[in-house]
Amino acid sequence: MNKIYIDAKGKDFKELNELIHEKLDQAGEIVLNNVCGQRYIGAGIKKQVKITINGYPGGDLAAFMDGPDIEINGNAQDAIGNTMNSGSIIVNGNAGDIVGYGMRGGKVFIKGNVGYRVGIHMKEYQGMFPVIVAGGEAKDFLGEYMAGGLLIILGLNSKGLPVRDFVGTGMHAGRIFLRTDRIDPRLLGKEVKAGKLEDEDKKLLEKYVGEFCSVFGMEKEKNSILSSQFLKLSPFSLRPYGRLYAY
Repeated sequence: MNKIYIDAKGKDFKELNELIHEKLDQAGEIVLNNVCGQRYIGAGIKKQVKITINGYPGGDLAAFMDGPDIEINGNAQDAIGNTMNSGSIIVNGNAGDIVGYGMRGGKVFIKGNVGYRVGIHMKEYQGMFPVIVAGGEAKDFLGEYMAGGLLIILGLNSKGLPVRDFVGTGMHAGRIFLRTDRIDPRLLGKEVKAGKLEDEDKKLLEKYVGEFCSVFGMEKEKNSILSSQFLKLSPFSLRPYGRLYAY
């Protein structure tokens, strides 16, 4: 299939997205140049296609996406992967807040840092297993109300903990792996506990850290990362707020 180039300079987000959809049946890869804040790129697309973005896409990139592989040569704004079903997102930079909001499947690999509420309401859905891996740090409320899937925060350039306050608040399913050997319980939501990785967890860690390193050309660092200490955060209960309801 052809590689099609689109210059996004000066285009409104609606115009750009309409143009992308027009080209889907003609291209195996769509390359977007001069992207600067246009929202909803890749949203709702249900097709196996690669979208390469040169620039800085706006919010809700890949919302409800089901199939494409998106690579961003720059930073990404908020809510990338919102309610995403399948496909992948690669960010060769940092990403903003609520990455993977309500995400139901697919993978998101972010080379740098992420913002607040990453993985909020993330869930497993009909056998789909969503995964987010960030190479840097995450801010407050990581994994808030998380209901499935896997978050991995590597903190590769961190001098301290790779997370901030209220980690896992309201979490009732899923797993969070943190590259650290200890964490102050006061940073955790009351719904979660910290423990060691079990054999199944180690297999997942090896798989997705391996993919992360491959994506970003960090194969030499793979063994060093995997030999580090990791903690697993998991919920105490599947219904942490059950007593608040009448049934």
